[in-house]
Amino acid sequence: MYSTQWCGYCKRLKYDLDKEGIAFTEIDIEHDAESAALVERVNNGNQTVPTLVFTDGTSMTNPSLAKIKEHLHL
Repeated sequence: MYSTQWCGYCKRLKYDLDKEGIAFTEIDIEHDAESAALVERVNNGNQTVPTLVFTDGTSMTNPSLAKIKEHLHL
């Protein structure tokens, strides 16, 4: 999950993912220029977080927990 420390949506999604036992790696785009550029690429030039990139190469921006679970077939 690409996020920032100040993002309330990111904090909520991290809480929900942890609660559901869904593993993820968090990357703060304010401390990683390559990750910030990746987020911009998948979001039409915007650094919108939370952005999730899945192992299959797909991405979601500010998704609900339900959408993530659906994508992961959980």
